[in-house]
Amino acid sequence: MSLADIKIKIEADAKKEAEKIFENARLEADKIQKDADAEIQKIDASYIERFNTEKPEILKRREIVANLDVKKIMLGAQQDLIALAFNEALKTLASLPADKYLAFCEALLEKAVETGDEFLLVSPKEKNLNEEWLKRYNEKHKTSLSLEKSASPFSGGFILRKGDIDTDCVFDMLITWSREDIEADVAKRLFSE
Repeated sequence: MSLADIKIKIEADAKKEAEKIFENARLEADKIQKDADAEIQKIDASYIERFNTEKPEILKRREIVANLDVKKIMLGAQQDLIALAFNEALKTLASLPADKYLAFCEALLEKAVETGDEFLLVSPKEKNLNEEWLKRYNEKHKTSLSLEKSASPFSGGFILRKGDIDTDCVFDMLITWSREDIEADVAKRLFSE
């Protein structure tokens, strides 16, 4: 055999060997691809099964969160309505007819006066609590209260001052103090079903 024939035979054998290696590699790649596809389908099926198993729990949790959000919104609205009710009570108190307004303030004053020589601070906007009214009160109760206009306006009522001690009978403050005591009852009346 000549050198050229040997070379051709070696090339043919190498080509056959390369085709065989390539075919084995292709078969191995196909096997890996099939195994990967099977694993993907297995994982996909497990995720679908897991989702279907957990779906009711997920929906239940979302419903619970939604219900909590609704309750928060309802509570906020209820708190706004309660605040509105107390604000309306303050407006009603401040806009009482003069005779009822004066009677209410006189009752407050009777409870607040200790020595009879204090002075009343009233809002600069105050129309009912004036010198004439205070003069009648002093004569009736044998006191010597005096009247001053406060520097800051308030909704109604007065501040009774003796030295450094103030007794706050301003309507805003009375409503605030009352609110702490009766807010639960107001809520019950407004929102009982």
